[in-house]
Amino acid sequence: MLSFHQVVESEFNQVNELILSQLHSDVGLVENIGQYIIDAGGKRLRPLLVLLSANSCGYHSLSNSKVSQHASLAAIIEFIHTATLLHDDVVDTSDLRRSHATANAKFGNAPSVLVGDFLYSRAFQMLVAIGNMDIMKIIADTTNIISEGEVQQLINAGNPDTTEAAYNEVIRKKTAQLFDAAAETGAVLAGASPEQQSAMGLYGHHLGMAFQLVDDALDYNGNTEDLGKNVGDDLAEGKPTLPLIHAMKHGTTAQAKLIRTAIKEGGIEQMDDIMQAIHATGALDYTMNCAKEHSSQAKNCLNSLPISKEQQAMLELADFAIQRNS
Repeated sequence: MLSFHQVVESEFNQVNELILSQLHSDVGLVENIGQYIIDAGGKRLRPLLVLLSANSCGYHSLSNSKVSQHASLAAIIEFIHTATLLHDDVVDTSDLRRSHATANAKFGNAPSVLVGDFLYSRAFQMLVAIGNMDIMKIIADTTNIISEGEVQQLINAGNPDTTEAAYNEVIRKKTAQLFDAAAETGAVLAGASPEQQSAMGLYGHHLGMAFQLVDDALDYNGNTEDLGKNVGDDLAEGKPTLPLIHAMKHGTTAQAKLIRTAIKEGGIEQMDDIMQAIHATGALDYTMNCAKEHSSQAKNCLNSLPISKEQQAMLELADFAIQRNS
């Protein structure tokens, strides 16, 4: 368990128990697939962010409640994230995630999509139980924005003319938006001031941007064992991520042509030459510097919070975003 998890360890355990209990369904396949992807692990950073944000803004659980509302909200965020993973893997035809076969590879595409839908609907059932319309609005808007990001990424696939601005818009919607919602809703639940709610949302946004930028750099600078997925998956799917966009812009004509062809065809046959172009143009350094800038901005968003163990954990989380290798 990482240090920033330990700050809310008992509450985090409650979230894990709640996730397991809320996976219940009379349809066995729903439970099997849901359990499979939850058991595959992951850092669970988004639900962690709910707990840290709520506590740093002074959240106090209702004494007569068996399950705290911020634990329920954290589980809701994890269910939404898990649903997006199930749908993503089908769209991307992925076969490996977190070093395990993806749910679609094990159970098939149709069951994976439908269980993803189940998790979305279960999340909204749990939201109704919390009964906070401000939180409901944030989550409803978030799921809509994530869906838009998915469609935009699909449109950009195989398009070597995708700009850096278009790339940033996709990762803002697909990844950063849920981090944003996790942090902001935690603050809303705690009854934080509008200024603190906004600061928490911005923290989540910058943290999510940093995480995705590092993910995209690791796709060309990591290894399968650490990543839990195949290196080069993004290129195989024709995704024009920032390392490729930067390398095309700053490389030679031959390098740009090579990368353009690979994006169009979704092939990794020339991966060695593409990697050489990425390194020669400083594309990975550029991508990591962008991530570091977002990490720095995330930390600046915490200045309005009182110093606490949770606030310190959020500072550590921003550093972890750019220091990890998986």
